Amino acid sequence: MKKPGPATATSSKIRFDDSDDHELSSEDEGEIERELAEVTFEELQRARSDGSEMVYRKQNMEKKGSRANKNRPVEMSSKKPVSRFREVIQMPKKDSPSNICSRFILPCHWKVVRDPRFESLCGNLDVDGFKKRYNFIYENILPVEKEELKKQMKRIKDPEAIKELKDRMGRVDKELKSAVTKRTEKDILAEHKKKEREAAKKGKQPYYLKKSELRKQKLIEKYKELKDSGKLEAFIERKRRKNAAKDHRYMPYRRPAEEGSQ
Repeated sequence: MKKPGPATATSSKIRFDDSDDHELSSEDEGEIERELAEVTFEELQRARSDGSEMVYRKQNMEKKGSRANKNRPVEMSSKKPVSRFREVIQMPKKDSPSNICSRFILPCHWKVVRDPRFESLCGNLDVDGFKKRYNFIYENILPVEKEELKKQMKRIKDPEAIKELKDRMGRVDKELKSAVTKRTEKDILAEHKKKEREAAKKGKQPYYLKKSELRKQKLIEKYKELKDSGKLEAFIERKRRKNAAKDHRYMPYRRPAEEGSQ
């Protein structure tokens, strides 16, 4: 006769454990969402490329409607639930291209462009989180792209291709300069707010930085950066030539001598 082995977990116990796990997961749901919100876009791309953290999605098992003969109607399942949301048709504006096309009885489809910055459906814009997630574009991708464009310009001899590469390099330089300017402005404002908070603790009235003073601070920071890099003299000389050309443009020309005075 067999001896009774170790007691195994019953189905009710298993159901109890599952419900406990479900309860724990519901409690930690908010914390998990906060952790996922801080994950940078670069880490998501890396996880997606190497496949180590790949998320397996359930395959869509729905079958497309088919017909046995082209003259017969399409057979569709009657078990598919009807959507509770109705389709809302965007009415064209008075002078929109869709309205113009309707005058001539032409089929015209006009897409409504939505800006996620001003749409309540897209949620609130988190500027700091956005910069944190996409900061690798300005630190890694754009500088590498700029160096690659320089190498291509040295190899290519076609004038049209060179012009296109110069335009692309100009766009990259513009993006990099814009990122540096925004970062400098953010640091100046953060430093000013820090000083004002300390002054407010002492009972002083808050002082809000004007745009003109912000421009002065940005110019001072730029001159400090140029001086540290040894490019200040070249920058001042280039600025002087530019201002001289501007002044020369507005100088009055010499009037021609009148015929009677000759």
